[in-house]
Amino acid sequence: MSADPSRKNDDSPNQLPAWYPAWARELADAYFSGTTSVFLLHGNVHDLIETREADGKAGYCGISEFLATQLFGKWDVVVSHDLSRGLRPQAGANAERLRQMMQYLSGRWGEPAGWPPEPEAILGLIEETLDRNLIAKAADRKRIAFLFEYAQYLLPTGDLNTLARGQAARLVRFLRWAQNPHFKQVNIAFCLVADRLMEVNERLVQNAYVSNVEVPLPDRERRLRFIHSMAEGEEFAKLTDFSPDELADMSNGLSLVDINVVLSQATRGDRRVDAQRFRVLKKDMIERQCQGLVEFVEPKHNLDLLVGYPEAKKRLREDAERIARGQTDIAPMGYLVCGPVGSGKTFLAECYAGSIGIPCVVLKNFRSKYVGETEGNLQQVLSVLRSLGPVVVIVDEADAALGNRESDGDSGTSARVFSMIASQMGNTKYRGKIIWMLLTSRPDLLPIDLKRQGRAEVHIPLFYPQTPDEIRTMFVSMGKKNKIDVEPIIVPEVSPEKRLTGADIESILLSAKRNGLSAGRSDLTGADLKQALDEFIPSAQGLEKELQELAAVMECTQLAFLPDEWRKKVTQPEGRTRLQERLVAIRQLLKM
Repeated sequence: MSADPSRKNDDSPNQLPAWYPAWARELADAYFSGTTSVFLLHGNVHDLIETREADGKAGYCGISEFLATQLFGKWDVVVSHDLSRGLRPQAGANAERLRQMMQYLSGRWGEPAGWPPEPEAILGLIEETLDRNLIAKAADRKRIAFLFEYAQYLLPTGDLNTLARGQAARLVRFLRWAQNPHFKQVNIAFCLVADRLMEVNERLVQNAYVSNVEVPLPDRERRLRFIHSMAEGEEFAKLTDFSPDELADMSNGLSLVDINVVLSQATRGDRRVDAQRFRVLKKDMIERQCQGLVEFVEPKHNLDLLVGYPEAKKRLREDAERIARGQTDIAPMGYLVCGPVGSGKTFLAECYAGSIGIPCVVLKNFRSKYVGETEGNLQQVLSVLRSLGPVVVIVDEADAALGNRESDGDSGTSARVFSMIASQMGNTKYRGKIIWMLLTSRPDLLPIDLKRQGRAEVHIPLFYPQTPDEIRTMFVSMGKKNKIDVEPIIVPEVSPEKRLTGADIESILLSAKRNGLSAGRSDLTGADLKQALDEFIPSAQGLEKELQELAAVMECTQLAFLPDEWRKKVTQPEGRTRLQERLVAIRQLLKM
């Protein structure tokens, strides 16, 4: 690249090849704007990057080589650095260009064997070279780019009082380079590469003179070109059950390195990739990308197994059908599923995932005790989710998992996490592509920012079985879930006053199964169920359950979702006010 009137114009943004990835164009545009010379590349930086040979044939390389041979391919000097290997010039396969770089650098730094390994000494050497280049005559001035790989180890995140003296000095030097107006007027660029933006010192990340460029996971077009290049010379049908187009569709969320692993295993191991094998490989690779912070769910149930809630099931089925037809413009951004403990919130989410027919992941605990790691974990997860879409994201115990705007003495981590989640949930670009399902028994503790319209838009309340028929149907349903044959006729009459939860009914059913096995029978009988029911003692936490039921009622966004009993209470004059007063009263009692 080069820029502006005082720079050479042989690489203006308009002359960049059409096949360049969007992030490379973003970097070029920022450079040519003349506002910055320091770039922080983050995200999918360890993937393969597409290049083109002189004959137009596609090739692939790492990001450092791409920067050195493509974006800065016409520059005089490109120097790469990481804490393990120190300084080294980069010219790809161009031996003559490498020789010229070595000649220039050796004349200023001496022989490579004498180049210093310490970061502070290296940065001092670089600064001295840049200063000499600035005062040189225009004809003798070199175009120089510096690439700093694994920048998070060179400039780690942390408070000022925790930074070692050397780390603080390095940070100050980069901030000074970013603000130096002279560097913006000549061909000098600094590219820092880190997979997790949050692991790089926030003072550099947030500096107005530093351009943050995200390298995303490859889109379908780039995946398809890579698959074609991998299949060249191979009979594709011998490698996989899928066509290149089908594999490109199914590999969303995977990097090119991941796809390379899948196809290489089929090529070298003589093991074709069928649907089952690809599903397992994709699950393992994405969970590994997210470092165990998400878990793929392969639901075995659908909404037909859910007892009651006809209007809620109707709404969920309609939304699932619209998303399947590609009508994502009217799909909700997310759902808030609330209700007392044991009312089946997780089961409903799994049933919905089984009905919608798209990938479903559970967001696991991404919080860490180390500074900056929590935000880095979440950033990695969100990056993968954006490329996976459409995808259902289940967040259990959402009121505790997602936090709020308060820092709570954790150096602002909770507030930053909350901001990242809220921003992603409210990004309408991903409507119908990332469907959030927030599950909680205490929706009143969930910040309004997350449950407002435009984020978790549809609030579905769940309750314990309301009638004897619902209780009987729940026994049958739980039997199917646990592979126990339960005939409705053998289920004893149970009063709704017992306030049995779905979890209670499942426990009773398993206890009855044990009773039968102890008696030497494999079939369940009514006597087994009656014995288990008589022996079961439900939870005595009545006030807590009432509080959770009231909170679910107050959060409901559609009257039809409510059972008749609650609907009557809500629609009475001052009905919501009285329910709210009762909710507040119980909260005060429970604090005593």
